[in-house]
Amino acid sequence: MTEVTKQRDTLAKWAKSMFDRGLTGGASGNISLRLSDGTLLVTPTGSSMGFLDPGRISHLDEAGLLLSGDAPTKEMPLHSAFYETRTNTGAVVHLHSSHSVALSVLPDIDPDNVLPPLTAYSIMRLGKVKLLPFFLPGDPEMGDAVRGLAGKRSAVLLAHHGPVVAGKDLEAAVYAMEELEETAKLALLTQGLSPRLLNEQQIGAVVRKFDVDWD
Repeated sequence: MTEVTKQRDTLAKWAKSMFDRGLTGGASGNISLRLSDGTLLVTPTGSSMGFLDPGRISHLDEAGLLLSGDAPTKEMPLHSAFYETRTNTGAVVHLHSSHSVALSVLPDIDPDNVLPPLTAYSIMRLGKVKLLPFFLPGDPEMGDAVRGLAGKRSAVLLAHHGPVVAGKDLEAAVYAMEELEETAKLALLTQGLSPRLLNEQQIGAVVRKFDVDWD
């Protein structure tokens, strides 16, 4: 089995898992994965993550030209920006998960760090999550906005749209995405209840112990 065939199967497995658990629905969301030769596997445009045909997953060369499979997601500028600015990126996951989208439209969130410090795990797996403004789906300016962060964020939240997470591999990106959605859910559940947040000393301890980017 070639690396392309094996990783197409892996990508389809993770995509179905997220779809089946309600993290994204319909034909929403997209995933990319970088292979050892620098080429990319990407979910096709208009496809449902719950019903991917592995053989039709897009395979792109390093210049973004289609080698095999169907045409890739229109959100490729978003994915490309993470690969270009974060050299350790091995996969990118973008979903339209409900709690994260709901959090993105609230008026009183911190645009530089949208997730309140409710747990150590959101800090460990995500660092600070930047809120980006609304863009039309597929707008190349989304990629420009990510490039403007100069590689300092592994996760962003697109207002009125959904989260995007980069990881060292697909498993890490999926786990971080799940943590983002669960923390957004906790933030909504505790909104207006004055929850006890991790203090600066506790946050600093997590950042130091797990070597988290937190600037």
